[in-house]
Amino acid sequence: MSGKKNDFIVQAGILAAAGIISRIIGLLYRSPLYNVVGALGMGYYNSAFNYYSIILMISSYSIPAAMSKVIAQRLAVKEYRNAHRIFLGAIGYVLAVGGVASLVLYFGAGFFVPENAVPVLQTFAPTIFVYGILGVLRGYFQAHESMVQTSVSQILEQISNAIVSIGAAYLLIKAQLGTLEMPADEAGRVERAVSGATGSALGTGAGVLVALLFMAAIYGMNRGIIMRRIKNDRHKNIESYGTVFKLITMVVMPFILSTAVANMATAVNNSIYLKMLPALREVNELEISERWGVFQTETVTISNIPNAFAAAMAAAMIPLVAQLIASADYAGAREKIGLSIKSTMIISIPCAVGLFALARPVTALLFRNTREEEDLATSLLMALALYIVFNALSSLTSQILQGLGKVSVPIVNAGIALVLQTVAAIVLLLFTNLDLYAIVIANTLYAVCVCVLNQVAVCRAVGYKQEIRKTFLIPALASACMGGAAWAIYESLLMFTASPKISVVAAIIVAVCVYFAMLLLLRGLSEEELRGFPKGYLLVKLAKKCRLMK
Repeated sequence: MSGKKNDFIVQAGILAAAGIISRIIGLLYRSPLYNVVGALGMGYYNSAFNYYSIILMISSYSIPAAMSKVIAQRLAVKEYRNAHRIFLGAIGYVLAVGGVASLVLYFGAGFFVPENAVPVLQTFAPTIFVYGILGVLRGYFQAHESMVQTSVSQILEQISNAIVSIGAAYLLIKAQLGTLEMPADEAGRVERAVSGATGSALGTGAGVLVALLFMAAIYGMNRGIIMRRIKNDRHKNIESYGTVFKLITMVVMPFILSTAVANMATAVNNSIYLKMLPALREVNELEISERWGVFQTETVTISNIPNAFAAAMAAAMIPLVAQLIASADYAGAREKIGLSIKSTMIISIPCAVGLFALARPVTALLFRNTREEEDLATSLLMALALYIVFNALSSLTSQILQGLGKVSVPIVNAGIALVLQTVAAIVLLLFTNLDLYAIVIANTLYAVCVCVLNQVAVCRAVGYKQEIRKTFLIPALASACMGGAAWAIYESLLMFTASPKISVVAAIIVAVCVYFAMLLLLRGLSEEELRGFPKGYLLVKLAKKCRLMK
């Protein structure tokens, strides 16, 4: 494979780097935000955020992936006028759908969340309208196989989110109570939590607005080139806007349904844990809201970092696979599918093992907790290790099926997995004392089911056969060596330095080096494959200098 043929991995790497940076920013600001808002406030925030996410999925979230696929097909045959008509049609689509979704979320907030979380969910409502336009702009540039614009906008979005979330939460609590001190009475604690969570929700909207302004400015800068291409387009088959709207609806709806069902598990578990459990068992509602806040704010946020690479790989792959299938190049599609799965596993497996081995110091590094909260976050993060791997693989394979044109298959597979995980969550919560670990087991079961069903579907669609040794076994073995080395380095340095922060940072650096070395020594990556990664030529040079590669 030439470097050009592997360019989609470079593009995925750019987007993944932005995604990881964004999530790290998200982690870094979550700690001071958590200190301002408190566990109860974060519980209200996450309860509202889950339903905001579902409405966002249904209305706008899948727009970038769907638009990149459709517009890329037009660009492949140089139909620039039709590509731009689809772009304009998509803008009209999200304005209509996003407007309705925002109104539903605002006026129906009381139906979705408990009373105390209603103001938080209403604050999220306008963000959906703004996000739709942002999604169309991102999808338009992704269709041109350029991920830089989306990457920069993601980082700007997260920085703005962090600043406004903390600042607004602080100001609203001060305005409401006159102090940041935690009230002794329950009513005061609830009032403080609602104010802080509402401020954090304002930050989400501010981040999306800043990203939209950036993407709009980039589009404006490129508008001259776009218009010249349209003017020089000699294709006579110009699609009407009626045809465009029909096409957008037909393409977007499967993406939306697939993504919505895939993310429905979180909302279902949210309702089971925060609504059903208190109704059927004698538990303290404020206590379980606080525990849910720790789980969602800390454990889930950390565990989702590795999925940034899978999401980026999917975003880079969808337009490419769509073009290959359109030209009946099934061999090329199989090659890209195999390479994308292998690249994702090479990143996700060591991340899962590393977070398992260093769960406590990583949690302590990113969040300031009580001992009880740290113990809970640590044990939950360790329990989510398998989920991290299967979640990345299930996300990627769902998008692969979309790119292959099998738009209904991921929806059916996700639906089957959702039923199984829901039954498991209810049974485990009601008939065992597993508490949040029941949700972890249910999440993992969901991801495993989707993986298995999607892999079977991909194999049937294009005759793809999954390679096992270099994709799974070698990365797992190299990760096991890495995990052992990371744990040993951390514990040894902690004895001498008595500083968890210094010890964990050093352990992570050593872990990366050990994994890279073991992966090459075990022949998990060829020189050609390594060159396909961002800055691959430097990695090859380093590997040869260290005698890890001939």
